[in-house]
Parts: sequence; structure tokens; C-alpha cells
Amino acid sequence: MRDASPGATGGAAGPTTAGPSAASIPALRYGFGTNGFANHRLGDALAVIADLGYDGVALTLDHHHLDPYAPDMAARVATLGHRLDELGLTVIVETGARYLLDPWHKHEPTLLSTDGRPRRVDFLRRAVEIGAGLGAQAVSFWSGVKPPAVPTRTAWDRLVDGCAHVVAAAQTAGVVLGFEPEPGMLVENLHGYEQLAAALGHPAAFGLTLDIGHCRCLEPYSVADCVRRSKDRLVNVQIDDMRRGTHEHLEFGSGEIDFPPVLAALAQVGYAGLVAVELPRHSHDAPGVARRSLDFLRSSEYGPRPDTADPAAAPGPSASADDHPSSEEAACASSTPTST
Repeated sequence: MRDASPGATGGAAGPTTAGPSAASIPALRYGFGTNGFANHRLGDALAVIADLGYDGVALTLDHHHLDPYAPDMAARVATLGHRLDELGLTVIVETGARYLLDPWHKHEPTLLSTDGRPRRVDFLRRAVEIGAGLGAQAVSFWSGVKPPAVPTRTAWDRLVDGCAHVVAAAQTAGVVLGFEPEPGMLVENLHGYEQLAAALGHPAAFGLTLDIGHCRCLEPYSVADCVRRSKDRLVNVQIDDMRRGTHEHLEFGSGEIDFPPVLAALAQVGYAGLVAVELPRHSHDAPGVARRSLDFLRSSEYGPRPDTADPAAAPGPSASADDHPSSEEAACASSTPTST
């Protein structure tokens, strides 16, 4: 069983003007999210991800992928841990399943909800237990969208209280948490994360999940500067392409991000954890998307972004209804509830 550990070394040197040479940059480790393999059995998804050459997997707990409410959890976690070891995959536990807790309402209840908050806390505690059993690099979670009728101060107090319970569980289990700022949610940017960490007293177990696409979507800094700003708390990285002002996870080369400086920044700050591809609406072509994504990232580490317009070199995604974002994901504006 692998050991859980934070993904970054604190106090890493800042960026250099000239940039690092290829020889000086440690190899980044890439993973792929199972929420992009929603039409695969979990075992089959893991096998494909490993066969393609990924170093790890971001496992979204869901009714069809290690259901945290199914019986014999300890035995199922042990079996999965052995399989991950056989495949050589590091694991991150993700908790963003859409309808696991409520079959009618996406992502509900959250830590902000008027009804059902204890159910979300219980789910996150279960995720922590699973993360401990798997030796996960981190357990990732977010705040949720503020209900319209709930005052911001009340929502904030609920969030701090809920996070405190989850942090306590993580500390007891020896698990690192990665809190993810999510566009449209109560905590949607790095400033919000920093405020939340301060409200909790900066516990060591409360790290940061950084989604590279979200940085382009709404942060006031460049994407590479977001990485550098986050270096001391960074325990999990999700990666995808995105456009400014639109919360839509895109295949690499379909958005606006220049990836070589971003990958160089991750290496410069000493990030040693997984950089996991986050494309939750691309399950219709999961093996193809995963293959193209890894090729793109490896090609982007030390050089210009590849020309994905050449269909012979890198065929683009096929058209599908699954490609289009829901109305919730149409914008990154803070006034618009958005979620993955």
C-alpha cells in the first residue's frame, strides 16, 4: 500500500527569469480522473489509464465507482488498494459526484445547505476513511454553491464548521485534504481559499487542490503565477484547458492556456504529486481523450504547445451531446452558480 503524503515541498525557490532547462526540471507525474470514464467499470478504467502510461488516478467516489455506501467497504478498499499497487497507480480521492447524495439535485446537499449538511459531512468522513485505506495522496472537496435564501455570513459559518469536522477526521486518519476553489461556489478562488484556511487556523491537513483551468477562468493572476502563489499549500493539481470567463473543461488545445509555462512552474515550486486530467464531460471518448491528453502534456513540458489542428497528428474530440456544458457551467462570473 502506498504512503499518503503532501504533493509539494514548501519553501521552494521562486521562478527564474530565464526559465529552467529541460535537464533541470523533474519529471511531472500525470493522472486521469475516473469522472472522465463514467461509462467504464472502475477496474476497466484503471486498466486503460495504466496501460496508457499514466502515473495515477483521481478517483471520484460514485455509485458505480467504489460506492462509499455499499456494504463491505473495508474489504472493497483493500481489494482496490492491491489493484492500484499492481498497476503502479497513485490515487487521489475526489468527492464531486453529481447525484450520489441526492438523486434529484446535482451536488446536493453541500456544506452550505439548510437541510442535509450532516449527510455531506458524513460523506466526506467516509471519503477520508477510504483515502486512509488507499494511502491516497489527498482527499479533495469543495464548498458548494450558496443557496439563494441563505445569507453569505451564515453560509460562511456553515462552511467553516463543516470543514472543521472534516479536518478533525483527516487529522485522526493521517490524511491530507485538498480544498478546491470552484467557480460559482462560495469559495471560488485562491483568495477565498486563503481566507478559509485562516478561519480554520491553517491546519497542516488542510491543503489546496488547484484546477489549472479555473485559474484561467477567473483568477486575476496568470496561471503560472497561480501555481507559484499556491506552492506552500499545494497538495493536488487538476489540469484541463479553459477560456476566460467560461467554466467549461476543455480538451487541451481547445482553450486559451499556454501550458509549457504552467508545467514549468509546477516543477519550479517542487510539486511532486499527481497532475490529474479533469475532463468530466468526455466519457463518450474516454480512452481517446486520455491518450491525447497524455501525449499533449508530455509534448508541452519543455516546448511549444503542440499543433492539435492537424487531425493526422492529434485527432480532435468527436461531436457529442456530452461535449456541451450544462447551463450551470455557462459562465465563470461569481454571481452565476457553476459546478463541474
